[in-house]
Amino acid sequence: MSRHGLPVTILVADDDEEDRAMTEEALKESRLANDLRFVADGEELVDYLHQRGAFSSTAAPTPGLILLDLNMPRKDGREALAEIKADPRLRQIPIVVLTTSKAEEDIVRSYDLGVSSFITKPVTFDGLVTAMRVFSEYWFELVALPPNPTTP
Repeated sequence: MSRHGLPVTILVADDDEEDRAMTEEALKESRLANDLRFVADGEELVDYLHQRGAFSSTAAPTPGLILLDLNMPRKDGREALAEIKADPRLRQIPIVVLTTSKAEEDIVRSYDLGVSSFITKPVTFDGLVTAMRVFSEYWFELVALPPNPTTP
């Protein structure tokens, strides 16, 4: 799916390797053909966005959308979200929380920090496929996304 005729890179930040693989498979089954990139925690997410550390010498396209897990080691999703939304060069990137949490405090805090949507991960793979199909229809067929921010 694209924004203004250009492909949109989706960056998935999730520490669980199995969850990353299931999300990738669910997106493929929902016929989403976007470029997917993965990071394992909030530190890697921020490094990716600033093209530093392990991402300083790689082609790390600026994502048009971030799927963010909240509960990750080193820097959790809440901390990464706050840091991204505080950065004028990054704050327009839509961020969708995709997490196992159903806690009201996580939902409220995520929106307070500037998240675009909050999705609780379904417990079954079929449920995840359905959620990713709805996600892709919403974000890439209905929503007008901002122009791709420049890479820092």
